[in-house]
Amino acid sequence: MSKRDYYEVLGVEKSATEREIKKAYKRLAMKFHPDRTKGDKDLEVKFKEVKEAYEILSDEDTRHKYDQHGHAAFEHGHGGGHGGFGGGADYGDVFGDVFGDIFGGGGRRGGGGQRQQRGSDLRYSLEMTLEDAVRGKELEIKVPTWVTCEPCTGSGANKGSKAKTCHTCHGQGQVQMRQGFFAVQQTCPTCKGKGQIISDPCKSCYGEGRVEKTKTLSVKIPAGVDTGDRIRLAGEGEAGLNGAGTGDLFVQVHVKDHKIFDRDGTNLYCDVPIGFTTAALGGEIEVPTLGGRAKLKIPSETQSGRTFRLRGKGVKSVRGGPVGDLLCKVIIETPVNLNDKQKDLLNQFEETMSGKTSKNRPKEQGFFDGVKKFFDDLTS
Repeated sequence: MSKRDYYEVLGVEKSATEREIKKAYKRLAMKFHPDRTKGDKDLEVKFKEVKEAYEILSDEDTRHKYDQHGHAAFEHGHGGGHGGFGGGADYGDVFGDVFGDIFGGGGRRGGGGQRQQRGSDLRYSLEMTLEDAVRGKELEIKVPTWVTCEPCTGSGANKGSKAKTCHTCHGQGQVQMRQGFFAVQQTCPTCKGKGQIISDPCKSCYGEGRVEKTKTLSVKIPAGVDTGDRIRLAGEGEAGLNGAGTGDLFVQVHVKDHKIFDRDGTNLYCDVPIGFTTAALGGEIEVPTLGGRAKLKIPSETQSGRTFRLRGKGVKSVRGGPVGDLLCKVIIETPVNLNDKQKDLLNQFEETMSGKTSKNRPKEQGFFDGVKKFFDDLTS
C-alpha cells in the first residue's frame, strides 16, 4: 500500500515554512493522540502517519531528500525507534521531557533474588490555557491507578502469615528444562514467575499486593511549558504486584488554542485590524499582550500585512533563555455599512486620486502596467 504525500498528511503546501509545518503538526497530534481517541485503531494509524510526516519535514536535510526523491529516499528504513510507555505503539517520543529524569526511578528487586517487574507507567493528559502555561500553575489532578495494599503492605499475604519461597524454582521465578544438548529457561509453573507462594492470601487484595484507587495529586506546572512538554512524577504510577516497585506518572501538557495569540516557541503572534485612515496617516494604537495593553506606533503609509515586533512581550521558555517577542501583523480593514455621506466623501477622495495613480498607488499601477504588457506581448 503506497504512502500518502507527507505535505498532504499535514495539510500544508510544499512551500510551507518551518513554523507552518510545526503548527499543523501540533494541531493534528492533539486531534489524533491516543489519549483522546480512546483506542480507535484507525485514528491511531493516522497519528503515526502524522508523526512520521513531521519527522521528515521538520528536518531540513530529510525534507530536502524527500522533495527530491519522495518516499524512495527512505525505502531502506528511516530513523530509529524511541522509548514509549510500555509494550504498545511508540507515542512517548512525541513529547519532550521538561525535566528529564531528575526525579530518579528504575527497577526494584523483590524477595527470593528474582527481579520483579515494577508497576506500569501512567500518562495523564492535561489541557491548559495559554495564560496558565505561560505563567505556571499548581493544580490537583485525579488519577485512577493501582496502589500498594495497606493491610498486607504489598506482600499479598494475610496478616500474621507470610509468603514462602517457591520449592520448585527456589525463589528464582524461572526453571530450566533440558532437551538433549539444549537447556530452555521457562517461567516457573508453580509460582507463575513470582518466586514465592502465598498460602494465606490477604483478604483485601486477594494476594495481589495492590488495590485499585483514585489518587488526588498536586502538580506544580512550571512557567513556560508548551504543548508536548512532559512532567515526570516518580513513583506515582501503578504499584507492582506483591510489593514490586511503583511506576511513574507522566503529565503531558496540551495548550488550548487562544482566541488572540498563536505561539511558536517563545514568540507570540497576533493579527491586529486597523482602519484605512490610521494606515494612511499613521497613529498610535493599543495592542493586547499577556501582561496587559501596550502602545504600538503605526507610521504613515503602512501597508496591510506589515509586521511589528514588540520585544520581550512573548514567552520565557521553561528551559530558560531570553523572553520571546510579540509579533503583530496589521490587517487594514475595509469600511462596511457606509452611509450616504461617507460614500460621498470617499467618492470625492477618489476623484482627487485621478491621474495620480502611479504616485499614490504605485503597487496598483505597477500591477496593471504588467498586465497591459502581458497582453501586448501576446498580440504582437
